[in-house]
Amino acid sequence: MDWYLGCFKKYAVFSGRATRTEYWMFVLFNFIVMCLLMGVDVAMGTAVPEEGLGLLSGIYSLIALLPSLAVAVRRLHDIGNSGWWLLIAFVPLIGSIVLLVKFCTASK
Repeated sequence: MDWYLGCFKKYAVFSGRATRTEYWMFVLFNFIVMCLLMGVDVAMGTAVPEEGLGLLSGIYSLIALLPSLAVAVRRLHDIGNSGWWLLIAFVPLIGSIVLLVKFCTASK
C-alpha cells in the first residue's frame, strides 16, 4: 500500500526512478480500486455499459491518470530509457508488448 500512496505523493514527478516493485504494486492497487469503484457504480446504477465506466470510476481514472504516467516514466528511467518510450503504446499491439517487456526488465 505504501507504493501506491507513494505514487500519489509524487503526483506529477516525472524525474527519478521507480523500481519494478513500486511500478507493479501501483498497477495492482490501481486495478483493485478501479474494480471496486466499477462495482459500486453498477450497484448505484451510475454505470454506463457502452462506455465501460461509471461516475465514480471515471472520476478516479482522471485523478489517477497523471500518477500513472509519472510512475511509468520513472520506471522507464530506471531501466535506462527515456520517458518518451511511452509513446510507443500508440502503435497497435506491438507497442503494448514492447512496453510490457520494458516494464518487466530488471533495473540498471
